Amino acid sequence: MTNSLIRPFMHLCCPLDGEPLTLADKTWRCGNGHSFDVAKQGYVNLLPVQNKRSKDPGDSKTMVQARADFLAGGFYQPLADELAATVLRGDPGAVLDAGCGEGYYLRQLLDAAEHSGYELEVAALDISKWATLAAAKQDKRATWLVASNSQIPVAANSIDALLCVFGFPVSGEFERVLKPGGRLVMVDPAADHLGELKQVIYAEVKAKPYQLPVPSDAWELVSEQRLTFAVHLPTNQATRELLTMTPHLYRASNEGRTRAEALPELTVTIDVWLREFTAR
Repeated sequence: MTNSLIRPFMHLCCPLDGEPLTLADKTWRCGNGHSFDVAKQGYVNLLPVQNKRSKDPGDSKTMVQARADFLAGGFYQPLADELAATVLRGDPGAVLDAGCGEGYYLRQLLDAAEHSGYELEVAALDISKWATLAAAKQDKRATWLVASNSQIPVAANSIDALLCVFGFPVSGEFERVLKPGGRLVMVDPAADHLGELKQVIYAEVKAKPYQLPVPSDAWELVSEQRLTFAVHLPTNQATRELLTMTPHLYRASNEGRTRAEALPELTVTIDVWLREFTAR
């Protein structure tokens, strides 16, 4: 087994003026004197107050904890493995995880890179302070950022592989930060994703039409595969964690949530699209 050299990520930009940031004594500074301290947990907040749409944007502390506990059970491991293999096949140098959550998929990618001896520099952002904090606590190999996909504090043309896993793509920003020929790697739900859970919580399950997550006039689809597998959730707690970590928690009626939260166990279908794009 060989070890990768996970190099420091040096392409950050000031969210206030776009100038390059440099790190010294655990503080990122730009040439105009703006400074951003690295928190004791290891992340840096690059989301200016004026860019927040709410006081505490993104996933709540409860949602982040539920996702961390659920994913630690290995239920999504086949997806994590295939995502890592897809990213590393392109031999990326600089990787950005845009919407990293509590860091599960990126940790799997970094482990795979270490196993294969890849040299990477890696940054990850999430608009949720709770998600970024949880990710930074668990892994010191990446540069963890509280930031938004709408204003990515990363230099133009600096990223080889941009990940957006169950996230919210911002086409213009993604195109800006990617190098020419760089890849956008996305994971999105397919038609049957969590179908059994939806049947419990909704009175009517509407068919999800096939559509690409980014505009086809700006992005060329390079590869597409559909991953479908069943997982058995053996406990009531696992089912509750799955519900809590998804948007379905807020979309379902009280009656639907009550039915789901009473299930002693559940077998559910994981059905996702894994796609690669390049900017046209």
